[in-house]
Amino acid sequence: MIRRELLEALKNRLAVVADHEFRDRDPAAHLEALKASAARLDVVSSRLPGNANPQLRHFIERQSFTKAIAWLEDGNPL
Repeated sequence: MIRRELLEALKNRLAVVADHEFRDRDPAAHLEALKASAARLDVVSSRLPGNANPQLRHFIERQSFTKAIAWLEDGNPL
């Protein structure tokens, strides 16, 4: 379950960042959406087990979200 939630949070974060039309149309709302997606990702990633894979943690902490998504989708361990 945490894998699915983490994937969804990571993908959502990238989608919000990439939504330039939303940003251009309503910068304040886009900023709020960015904050919300970051907060959601923080909450989900804080629920990773203490022995979570260091590589995955590194990707998340360094905001290498595409790499984190690929790591999870490839079936690598949490």
